[in-house]
Amino acid sequence: MASGHCLSHCLAQTCGPALRRWSLVFAARPGAGVKSFGAGNGARRSAGAFVQRRSVVSCSGGAWTEATSVGVAVQGVSRNVVDVLEERGLIESVTSEELRSACMKQRLKVYCGFDPTAESLHLGNLLGIIVLSWFQRCGHIPVALLGGATARVGDPSGKSKERPVLDDETIARNSDGIGQILAKILEVHSDADSKAVVLNNYDWWKEFSLLDFLRDVGKYARVGTMMAKESVKTRLNSEEGMSYTEFTYQLLQGYDFVHLFKEEGVSVQIGGSDQWGNITAGTDLVRRLLQQEGAYGLTFPLLLKSDGSKFGKSESGAIWLAPSALSPYNFYQHLFAVPDSDVIKFMKRLTFVDIKEIEALEASMGQPGYAPNSAQKRLAEEVTRFVHGEQGLAEALKATQALAPGAAAELDSQALEAIAQDVPSCSVPYSSVVGTSLIDVSVSTGLLQSKAAARRLIKQGGLYLNNKKVDDEAKAMTAEDIIDEKIFLLSAGKKNRLVVRVIS
Repeated sequence: MASGHCLSHCLAQTCGPALRRWSLVFAARPGAGVKSFGAGNGARRSAGAFVQRRSVVSCSGGAWTEATSVGVAVQGVSRNVVDVLEERGLIESVTSEELRSACMKQRLKVYCGFDPTAESLHLGNLLGIIVLSWFQRCGHIPVALLGGATARVGDPSGKSKERPVLDDETIARNSDGIGQILAKILEVHSDADSKAVVLNNYDWWKEFSLLDFLRDVGKYARVGTMMAKESVKTRLNSEEGMSYTEFTYQLLQGYDFVHLFKEEGVSVQIGGSDQWGNITAGTDLVRRLLQQEGAYGLTFPLLLKSDGSKFGKSESGAIWLAPSALSPYNFYQHLFAVPDSDVIKFMKRLTFVDIKEIEALEASMGQPGYAPNSAQKRLAEEVTRFVHGEQGLAEALKATQALAPGAAAELDSQALEAIAQDVPSCSVPYSSVVGTSLIDVSVSTGLLQSKAAARRLIKQGGLYLNNKKVDDEAKAMTAEDIIDEKIFLLSAGKKNRLVVRVIS
């Protein structure tokens, strides 16, 4: 291949629509004139090397001053973020124990990567945003990196087979959607000194020639080290095997850290536990290629339920963060359905509620008088507010109330139309409703399979019309039962609901 060909041509043809570069603000490069502490040596520390639990360091209200002694924060750094993350179960591994002291000696830039494999992030991706936000709340600067280039290769970590290749238009569309989500969530919690930054690695990879990559990056990579990565070993031993394209992924992600370290002053990379190999590839490249220390890596546990399954997946698919992919109501309901065995763990990891308040809530769960699902309600409210804002939470709560059989709240047509996207719906002629028995309407609309089932449900107290229990088998529909003369709600038990639109 001619040296003038860009590496992007080897990954995919040059992108048609330009990938949008999301940037909330570019803060001054941290650490200018400040010594960097610690080395990301790319080697996993022993299990006992990072287990000491420390209490969270709180800001006392007085101004912090820059200092060099351990435990004294620079201006704007309020708490030791490593202590906070450790206390909440959000640390799996770190590349250097010195990260704990470094984060109190200088304002750090920390990044997490998100490959645009879909138009929306899902609940499993939320942990990365949560950890970025903790760094931000403790005074550091979060950088969210869109993988516009790496998405063309596909990360083999945790995958049993190679990802399908996405076309340029799809990657551009996905990048735009994910960029909006990241900007919206991280911008809300920004202040003047910790403004979030959203970048796209396609911006530097599109100009990188293959020969330059082999000379400037491949030269410093050791095949033995690359093959020792768990993600590589697992795939090499599988029936599917691993392509050379996937094998190079860790170098692409590793060089992202080099670029961000050199050009943006980013010194910390975070990711899920399955990203350990890619992250250590980055800290190793910084040391080898730039001949510099001070690059750190941190991984957090994957979001798993107590039975070992991933939290973030449901029978209908991923629990998406974009409201266009999953409404705030349905997002709220997934969190509300968390079992008691998991709710406290998820409160610690997915919310910013004070740890003492969470522990008090946990203690109350075993006490007489505890209202069932109180912890789940708090979890659902906090996470929905973080992802969808106050307006999204209000929509979720309104829909939840509107869809609760027996609820005292008065329904209106606007509320029912809003929740129609979240529950089954149908349209029926006015003439087939008014004057017709409710039992017949329940069957003709498909809510129930037979008249016998409808009668049985009424006897059991499980059939509701506009959230009001129906006790009379002879009940006939009237004009007053049709809200605003155009819509009504049928419910069979607490879960099966049907919005019925009435047409002339």
